Amino acid sequence: MAVHLERAVAGLQRRLLVLSARVEETVREAVKSVESRDAEMARHVIDNDNEIDQLEVDIEEECLKVLALYQPVAVDLRFIITVLKINDALERIGDVAVNIAERSLFLARQRQPEIYFDFPAMAQKAQAMLGSSLDALVNSDSQLARQVCLADDEVDAMNRQMYEQTKVGIRRHVEDVDTLIHLLGVSRHLERIADLAVMIAEDVIYLAEGEIVRHRTEDFKTQVPREESP
Repeated sequence: MAVHLERAVAGLQRRLLVLSARVEETVREAVKSVESRDAEMARHVIDNDNEIDQLEVDIEEECLKVLALYQPVAVDLRFIITVLKINDALERIGDVAVNIAERSLFLARQRQPEIYFDFPAMAQKAQAMLGSSLDALVNSDSQLARQVCLADDEVDAMNRQMYEQTKVGIRRHVEDVDTLIHLLGVSRHLERIADLAVMIAEDVIYLAEGEIVRHRTEDFKTQVPREESP
């Protein structure tokens, strides 16, 4: 039975990596569709969401099958629990990417408003956090996972800055109010992707160390230098 369980665990790892890659690509396309006002790319993100949903369902079913057939314990059980949680987080990130793409469809029909906010920097930071959390998963790297948790403050600050910029923009350019609100929505969606990346990182720490670290980000600030954040 040990050999069969080992093969099942390896199969789950492969499936999760496939889903991870698909979600990362979806987020990249959604962000790019906003930056380039590419409605066709936005529609591609929306149309392909079913693929991510199906991958998520398949992984969950496989996890339940492994639990029923092999009754894993210790490290193997911890791995399957982690896969279930990360699987759910990845599907939710895919949904957020769709939300960005839906706003992109609206923005593609609008003129570029006068707003001084570095959207590409925020998008890059959120995507870097997602990529690092998945790298931490692949390598079972709890130190990198902790750095992801620390990086969340920066994205939160960017989202708050976008909110302030939006208020200023609405006061100065009432005619752009709908566009500005949609851009603020994109900012909030990016902030949500960063939050979900942190959830994945926390699950990686649990997988690597057997420690539940939710709500303990403040502790990391004394353990990981701030400048090392992704």
